[in-house]
Amino acid sequence: MRRTLEKELFKWKNSKNRYPLLLRGARQVGKTYLIEKFGKIEFSSFVSVNFEAQPEAIACFESLHPEEILLRLQVILKTPIHPGKTLLFLDEIQGCPKAIMALRYFKEKMPDLHVIGAGSLLEFSLIQGKFSFPVGRVQFLYLKPLSFEEYLLARGKGSLLKDVLEEESAALHVKLIQFVREYFLIGGMPAAVASFCQNQNLEEVSQIHEVLLSTYQADFSKYASSAEQKYLKVLFQGIFQMIAQHFKYSKVDPHIRSRELKIALDHLQWAGLLHQIFASSATGIPLSAQLKKSRFKTIFLDIGLTQHFLQIDPIIVLENHLIQINRGAIAEQFVGQELLAYHSPYQEGQLFYWERDKKGSEAEVDFLYVFDGQIIPIEVKAGPYGKLKSLQSFMESKKSSIGVRISQKHLSFENGILSVPFYLIGQLSNLLKRYFP
Repeated sequence: MRRTLEKELFKWKNSKNRYPLLLRGARQVGKTYLIEKFGKIEFSSFVSVNFEAQPEAIACFESLHPEEILLRLQVILKTPIHPGKTLLFLDEIQGCPKAIMALRYFKEKMPDLHVIGAGSLLEFSLIQGKFSFPVGRVQFLYLKPLSFEEYLLARGKGSLLKDVLEEESAALHVKLIQFVREYFLIGGMPAAVASFCQNQNLEEVSQIHEVLLSTYQADFSKYASSAEQKYLKVLFQGIFQMIAQHFKYSKVDPHIRSRELKIALDHLQWAGLLHQIFASSATGIPLSAQLKKSRFKTIFLDIGLTQHFLQIDPIIVLENHLIQINRGAIAEQFVGQELLAYHSPYQEGQLFYWERDKKGSEAEVDFLYVFDGQIIPIEVKAGPYGKLKSLQSFMESKKSSIGVRISQKHLSFENGILSVPFYLIGQLSNLLKRYFP
């Protein structure tokens, strides 16, 4: 499967001022596969060290001197490592904190060596800060589940988006909406996508989703104490019922203190399984400067995993209005996941929404999008005629000249509202350039 992040890896490889790279992202989003594919195609030799499967390699980093590290690694691996020709991949790098520290010295003393580190629970090592992190000597890249555009490429249908942008077609629109429905069921986890592309079997995909969800829960013991695991399990079981809703700890379990669940929420976020969408007053940029920490919604890592946990009937997904599925929560999960997928891969990405401060007001805009220094409101709506009261309220109060509606409606622009079909979220920036120069 082709990933858009491959382009960034090529840039990194050929950069004259290259830094060691840390690839970040949740478990099972394809980090190891991506780097192995890249290393074997683009380098004369590819050397991989997995600190979880090869704990003996940890001793190679007792010294932080690159020459000594490489000498010891070559003895253990029985494989030569040549700066400029070899890609050295340090997988599950969180299992060897000194390897993370050593990245600084690879940059300073052996800049010709291409080094990439990754790990399924790397975030915990970085956040807990139990070692001296090489600030300013390491570059980050973030990998997420396959976006809808990447999914189309995997299905061999990548040209459809180009075709529909060049010439509006009712037939193409229907076909692409059907692929969106498909993506609602499959999601973007590489194992699920690969299985469906090969076998077209939803039952096999469902089994993969079940394994992935079980794997995430089994990981709790790797980063949480026994007491914390109890709260993690409760939150994990309850979080799917609140997708894209205002999050309240009491809705998870009214008998558990919010402080305990807050720690569990942090853990799920660090594991990359959960993303918070914070309320922002949207009075200026950056949006994070006006966020309200106590007001947020959540979406899960992947829409396929979400619909599997909620046990949504595939027939409902394939035949109903997308916005009607689970009261619109699944559609908002999709839009949030897509906005994150097309965010700069050099940043983790943040999501925000807007709600009117006035007491008793129900005005709320689902997402806020920053384009060319402007804050663009985004509403996720049912069909062509869904009401846009909140969107218009935002535009009036903030003096916005354009708003975005994401729905099953064809691409159009009328009265300051850009209607974007679900399948063109990845083209949102280009569409805004077209209609909002």
